[in-house]
Amino acid sequence: MVNNVAQNYRERLVLIGCIALGIALCVAYSGLADVPRILEGGPALWHLLGEMTPPDPSNWRSWLGPLMDTIAMSVAGTFLAVCLSLPLGFLAAANVSPHPVVYRLARSLLNTLRAVPELIMGILFVAAVGFGALPGVLALGLHSVGMVGKFFAEAVEHCDPKPVEAIRATGANPLKVLVYGVMPQVLPQLADITVYRWEYNFRASTVMGMVGAGGIGFELMASLRLMQYREVSAILLLILVMVTLVDALGSWLRGKCA
Repeated sequence: MVNNVAQNYRERLVLIGCIALGIALCVAYSGLADVPRILEGGPALWHLLGEMTPPDPSNWRSWLGPLMDTIAMSVAGTFLAVCLSLPLGFLAAANVSPHPVVYRLARSLLNTLRAVPELIMGILFVAAVGFGALPGVLALGLHSVGMVGKFFAEAVEHCDPKPVEAIRATGANPLKVLVYGVMPQVLPQLADITVYRWEYNFRASTVMGMVGAGGIGFELMASLRLMQYREVSAILLLILVMVTLVDALGSWLRGKCA
């Protein structure tokens, strides 16, 4: 018994040492340990911050429309993600998936959607459907399916099997088992995941405009291209205020869903 404990302890130390070595190599390779180079960039950054102050919000009226586009983009993208993630989440849950092949295919699809960044999807959808909020909605929605569907599937897999078995024992079909045995258990978690993802999608939608998908990010890129740095700082402050409000609203919604 003592030997087993000692062996487990040594294995953990080796694992921690390997992780620490990997982190150190990544820090050195990426240049994060190059302190002189980082310090050399300080004056340039300080000069840029000087050009960004004070913020110039004189064009704030022209930002309201793109800001509404950003809010609508995040809400619609989250709605699309939830609609697609619910069936995929059930198919990707080992305890309710109808067949192992279906389970593997659903998991592979979720991994694929999660692996492609939303900005890359945004570029593809801008090329496919043109400029505006629609490509941003499609990019945010499909990318979110990869993460939301995974969390949905894990929530389903961790539900209590006893109510599910009791409903199956009554002769209920698979759909009724899901509706009456699984959904009541996982619904609060699904609501929580949805709100978290909406918060993320709002932050992500602010940069979708950088690839032509509309929203406040488009205005930000336009000001950057024109080197109107005081307008840039004003737009960044507006985004900061909106992100804070969205986070506060998300916290309130999570409290209601708990």
